[in-house]
Amino acid sequence: MTLQLLPQRLYPDASRVVVRNFQLAGEPRGLNPASQARARRIVETVQAMDNRTVQAELSLVMADFENRHREVRRFFEARYSAIAADLGIEPLRDAERLLIGAYFCHEYSFEAAALMNPSVVPHPDQSDLAPGEIRFLLSLRAVGEGHISSITFREGILSDQGELRLTEDSPFAVASRPEIGEDGRVWAVREGDGPLDETVLLPVTSAQRNGLEDLRLVHFIDTEEGPLWYGTYTAFSGQSIASELLITRDFRRFELRPLSGPAARNKGMALFPRKIDGSYAMLGRQDNENLFLIRSDDIFHWDEGQRIAGPLHPWELIQIGNCGSPVELDEGWLVLTHGVGPMRKYAIGAMLLDKNEPTRVLGRSRVPLLSPSDAEREGYVPNVVYTCGALAHAGRLFLPYGIADSAVGFASIDIEELLASLG
Repeated sequence: MTLQLLPQRLYPDASRVVVRNFQLAGEPRGLNPASQARARRIVETVQAMDNRTVQAELSLVMADFENRHREVRRFFEARYSAIAADLGIEPLRDAERLLIGAYFCHEYSFEAAALMNPSVVPHPDQSDLAPGEIRFLLSLRAVGEGHISSITFREGILSDQGELRLTEDSPFAVASRPEIGEDGRVWAVREGDGPLDETVLLPVTSAQRNGLEDLRLVHFIDTEEGPLWYGTYTAFSGQSIASELLITRDFRRFELRPLSGPAARNKGMALFPRKIDGSYAMLGRQDNENLFLIRSDDIFHWDEGQRIAGPLHPWELIQIGNCGSPVELDEGWLVLTHGVGPMRKYAIGAMLLDKNEPTRVLGRSRVPLLSPSDAEREGYVPNVVYTCGALAHAGRLFLPYGIADSAVGFASIDIEELLASLG
């Protein structure tokens, strides 16, 4: 069995920045008295400037930042409106509003520290492709200042020969806009009309405060309401973790929903791409050691599951878990797994589950498909290769993977050879 390593690499890029609110104490629920006084001082100082000074200061801001962001004036205007609502400010001149808004914004380099753990699905747009090509969408975990994780995207095309072309990265990045409904449901809304790879999904709730980690994106095909994508991810508050679910139909609005039930207390859940016998199905590692199959009639609630596999071979003796949603083949459900061995070395293997009864393991890797090599072991977290999903196309499995929590690589393997290697 030959795993083909592709030459492309993705690395963290500190120059990719988004505009975020520079928050004072008490936000977003409302400024506390000390912050109100501070904000009012800033606003009143700008109001006291003559028009020439306001215009000059705004020109300096725009010269510094307008070419770094798409529609930066809109961000300044929106931020001014939020501050004005808190302080009860009367309407001001355009330049004053923009300058005040700029004082309450800042740039955030969302992937300056790390870029890792991709998942992959067919892109919602499959137009204008050559015969045998498929356009794909990567989700990536980006880590920035404060070790805060967010979700970002990249696009590319695969040929039927396994050749990879990544779409040129946009020079802009745009933070999603949080939206909280009256019923408490939370949305991250993609702003503007730029390409999808400009979108950055940042934490919204207190449960997500320190990050949205390791999205396992899947195209869910068992639906009567048109295209639907789900993604399980880990919400990290800085103290505790919880499994949550991303839901989108258009990659413009993303609902972020907590999952409930005992199986949701841990990380690493992965949804099957369709219902099985009328129920949703999920892979999980609810005891931090073994792989479980969980079924549910309610996609937002998951009870205890059935153990289907545990550590067996030397390279996975500490623990095993899934590496993304199962891939449906004629032969069964192909599951990429991660195993942890000596010196906390993470490697990637595979497992084949029965299509009709996925608690039955038909075969599994005796040795890893991919493990850290001398050239790919150094980084933010050394000795780790990890993925959150793969894509089957034209008889091959396309495998993006994280390298030492510091970069993303790509590999390809013949599916028939892979299945033959499973013991």
